Amino acid sequence: MNAIDILTGPAMNMLYDSESFVVVHVQPNEGDEPAKPNMPVLERHGFEIVDKRSGKEVYLDGSWAELFQQQIAAWQLNTPTQEEVEDTLEGYAELAHTPVLVH
Repeated sequence: MNAIDILTGPAMNMLYDSESFVVVHVQPNEGDEPAKPNMPVLERHGFEIVDKRSGKEVYLDGSWAELFQQQIAAWQLNTPTQEEVEDTLEGYAELAHTPVLVH
């Protein structure tokens, strides 16, 4: 096993990074590769929203992730202002109860 094998896991793509928030899209493990020992297996996508001001994060998956995906699609059609994006993220950040320990 080489270092690349150890690091293989769910794909994480940063979608947004401001002074107040970070949004990361976490995508499931790709292909039919067998799971690596001690590596989490992600079966569906989700979004991690980190509120930098409070130091907390929320992970959206399932129907929450689908709603957020629809919001992103709407933003792609009508480019929002940073204030509009931050207001939307603020609403999701209210769900955050998990302190960010390592990022």
